[in-house]
Amino acid sequence: MGWLAGTGALRAFAGPMHMAMQPMAKGKSLCTHAIADQLTVPRLLDPSRLAPFVDPLPLPDVLHAKAGATLRIAMQESEQRLHRDLAPSRVWTYGKTMPGPTIEARSGEAAHVEWVNSLPQKHFLPIDHHICGAEADKPEVRGVVHVHGARVPATDDGYPTDWFVPGQSKRQTYPNKQDAATLWYHDHTMGIERLNLYAGLFGMYLLRDEHELSLGLPSGEFEVPLILTDRLLTESGQLYYPVSGVSDAPWVPEVFGNVMLVNGALMPYLNVQPRRYRFRVLNAANGRFFHLSLRGQRPFTQIGSDQGLLAAPVQQTSLFLAPGERADLIVDFAGLGGGAIELMSDALSLMQFKVSAGQASDTSHVPEKLRDVPRVAESAASNTRVLTIDEYADCVSTPMLMLLDGKHWHEPVSEKPRLGSTEIWSFVNLTEDTHPIHLHLVRFQILDRRPFDVDQYLESKTIRYTGPAQPPPAHEAGWKDTAQVYPGMITRYIITFEGYTGRYVWHCHLLEHASNEMMRPFEVVA
Repeated sequence: MGWLAGTGALRAFAGPMHMAMQPMAKGKSLCTHAIADQLTVPRLLDPSRLAPFVDPLPLPDVLHAKAGATLRIAMQESEQRLHRDLAPSRVWTYGKTMPGPTIEARSGEAAHVEWVNSLPQKHFLPIDHHICGAEADKPEVRGVVHVHGARVPATDDGYPTDWFVPGQSKRQTYPNKQDAATLWYHDHTMGIERLNLYAGLFGMYLLRDEHELSLGLPSGEFEVPLILTDRLLTESGQLYYPVSGVSDAPWVPEVFGNVMLVNGALMPYLNVQPRRYRFRVLNAANGRFFHLSLRGQRPFTQIGSDQGLLAAPVQQTSLFLAPGERADLIVDFAGLGGGAIELMSDALSLMQFKVSAGQASDTSHVPEKLRDVPRVAESAASNTRVLTIDEYADCVSTPMLMLLDGKHWHEPVSEKPRLGSTEIWSFVNLTEDTHPIHLHLVRFQILDRRPFDVDQYLESKTIRYTGPAQPPPAHEAGWKDTAQVYPGMITRYIITFEGYTGRYVWHCHLLEHASNEMMRPFEVVA
């Protein structure tokens, strides 16, 4: 019963304060189905029967964005062997692999990408036509690409309804007028983003600048992307996406896999030298939070988060990473020559580092100061918005509904910040989940998190704090574009709306939530 027996434990990975979702009594009934159909689940893989650390870590191809040139990247169906002893899995990919190629670009130099939809006409994962944007009158297979964390004009952002179908393509321009950062790209199609990304449509986008390149950090073969995901695999090695048991409404609120993948491989290994390495870590899972550590709690150094370098290095022994978040890490393997060490998520081994014997030359270093990251003062904000994270009770046979500020996608735009203005957005989490809330276009800083009385708010819309405000820990004190909004707490972002006017979105980055109404438009106005 391997993975099934561990399901409760897997849910506990979802963050420092995550608990399994249970409907809260908030007075809305959305019951539309009285009887659930018989659910047939295929025989799922027991990953404990697979030999660990027998496959080398795959390294995605690198595409360099060049001035005046256009990268052409196809979305296509592929087959990929996720482990030596499994049959190839059917996946959808950018290029030919999951993850897709890593795009490298330079700050201040625009990148042009033509995204080509070469996917089949039929989806191989279960579409729920009750979900907003996934109605039966829409083509089954659609795609649109969002570069997560990029400051781009609205027309190039990958708005969820700007999808295109097989046989079509879309050219998007990324100005890259921002600091060096670990960005990533993925499908963002309204209603089926959860399925398209689960199928394999994601990849990394590294933005570099002169300052970062001058620091002497590990580079070249000593800088490695680690893209973390989880999937449910059948015994035959194929992707399985769970369903509700209601035939015409298969959406489920959360998905956790029975296998963990690093760069699309199950328990791979990486040969390293006894020296410093830089790892660009991305959580590209639909719903799983990874609680990362090195076996034995060996320390590592965090030098960056979502939107680039921190002000100074932070020593860590563990790190919670929510879906959509990134971490820039330095691991020093000196002293481990001839040995091995594993990257863990709680008690699960994700991969192994095999350290060569002897000594290695290492001219890299990690400076005590990485970048100027001035804290944005609260007094800089001209407006404060209080926005709720809501969960509504439902009947037994259908799942709950989760909304942002109690509003559906199609309701009028209610957040219209002015270009160049600074605002504080206070997220009042009334649910029992930790939600990673992402805003397109902008970067922000976390001001604080503060516990409050949820029941009193539900009764009277009154905020009564139950403890002091908690400033972000050092590793969260840099520039972010996605942050964990804990249950029973109010989390405040301070945001300057720089770049462009136009319509963008903010949403939960638990993809099953985002695909089913937990996403709202906002509009930057002149």
